[in-house]
Amino acid sequence: MTGLYFGLLVFSIIGTVLLDYRHRLALFVDPRRTILVVVMSVVFFLAWDINGVSNGVFFKGDSDLLVGWDVATEVPIEEVCFLTLLSHLALIAFRFWDRRR
Repeated sequence: MTGLYFGLLVFSIIGTVLLDYRHRLALFVDPRRTILVVVMSVVFFLAWDINGVSNGVFFKGDSDLLVGWDVATEVPIEEVCFLTLLSHLALIAFRFWDRRR
């Protein structure tokens, strides 16, 4: 089932974007700032991952669920998608919580 994890991550990212759209939490209120925050978070965590790989802490491993595209040594494209999902979800959760106070 090559690419299953990638597909599920893309599906989840679409879900968070739709949730954001429905409640007007971040991306559809201030797109420039939202994209900047998500990109900065992804870059930070990618640097963290690359540092972990270079120190032998993280490694990709073998799985049929991965697409097979690497953005860096031992860093699959799925990691970028996961970090994007994580960052956007954290941002909209914060905005939702802040709005309810």
